Amino acid sequence: MAVLDFIINEIFGSAPIFLSLIAFLGLLLQRKSFPEVLSGTFKTALGVVILTKGVDIIIGAILPLLGAFGVFSGDGGEAIVSMGSAAFMNQYGSSIGIAMVSAFAINLLVARFTKWKAVFLTGHMLYWFPFIFVAAGVDAGLSGVTLVLVATLFTAAYMVITPNIIRPFVKEVTKDDSFTLGHPTVGLSLIAGYIGKWFGDKSKSTEDLKFSKNLSFLKEISITSSIVIVLVYGILMLVLTFSGQNALEVFGVASTAQVFRFLLTQGLAFGAGLTVLLLGVRMMIAEIVPAFTGFQEKLIPDAIPALDCPLLFPYAPNALIIGFVVSMISSTAAIVLLAVFGVFPYVIAPLTITCFFEIGTASIIGNATGGRRGAILGSAVAGVVMVLLVAFSIPFLQTTVADWIVIFGGNDFSLWAIIQGLFARLLA
Repeated sequence: MAVLDFIINEIFGSAPIFLSLIAFLGLLLQRKSFPEVLSGTFKTALGVVILTKGVDIIIGAILPLLGAFGVFSGDGGEAIVSMGSAAFMNQYGSSIGIAMVSAFAINLLVARFTKWKAVFLTGHMLYWFPFIFVAAGVDAGLSGVTLVLVATLFTAAYMVITPNIIRPFVKEVTKDDSFTLGHPTVGLSLIAGYIGKWFGDKSKSTEDLKFSKNLSFLKEISITSSIVIVLVYGILMLVLTFSGQNALEVFGVASTAQVFRFLLTQGLAFGAGLTVLLLGVRMMIAEIVPAFTGFQEKLIPDAIPALDCPLLFPYAPNALIIGFVVSMISSTAAIVLLAVFGVFPYVIAPLTITCFFEIGTASIIGNATGGRRGAILGSAVAGVVMVLLVAFSIPFLQTTVADWIVIFGGNDFSLWAIIQGLFARLLA
């Protein structure tokens, strides 16, 4: 158990260590020189750390929007009461860890001996999927060996199936086949990708938007994203105020005099986070993809790494921002309508983190298959689907980690929790 805990927490549980280890082994398999191995290993780790810090900054900049949007979800509804994610991890950490390591081993075997060649390498997602599958199993009444076995099989299935089915759409974006996605955006991205194919026009890309000379600064994604976040916060403050709410209290602003500073700080923080994230992405791609060639040549022929969704952000930054804004609008509208008609007994707020990362990525794929129309329609539909997914998945995690899913769900976590939860109930 001590060895297993070390592997789970210190290797799989640390994205910089896990991915730098992959790079290290890949470079060794290619018989690179010592300086090249050392440089590639450290640059991979540094790229992951930089990317992670950028993600943290972005989340910090948009998290206050969650509380603001929650005001529009209605006053009625049941409180979501569960064990809590922290308590659940403490009690079932060993089951989660065994499922994670076992599923990754199955993923490697499948990639080695079948045509499904994606190897799931998104470190933190390696943990969160068995976390969800164990939680759904516990909620259904499973325990012991049966619980671990079901969680392992579903985690392995997710690692094998989703990166491979999204692979052609990622290729549409990148114009090569160097990596695919290992991230819970896959379901929403498939929706946007097919909507783009059916209803879009890929000749009119979001990245071809024309700006006059006076507005040429908007081509810089860090500037554009900062302005968008300032406007989103500003509009929400006005809407809250006109609806009779105390906007300052909702956002934790001490006085009216500090509103301007608050808006500017949130916008600049978001732009800075995106800039840092993209720097980490470029560094990570430059090292991990060539290093992975060692696995392709020596151990798993034709293997392809399945990596985190921010690796797609540099390919269509305009689509990323469009997807974020459009999905926040469509998801908020869906929540208001569902609350008005009392469709679900739970209070649901828009998932700002899912809107940015998962649906932002879906918008990039929608743009690749259907241009601006694909990005807009795809992210609008994905925003509504996101709300429905989180609402339907709550009952399958009600006694375990429902508190976690209402913040980070509405994506593959919710979709696969429903699927596995139904299976676990039949088994139990």
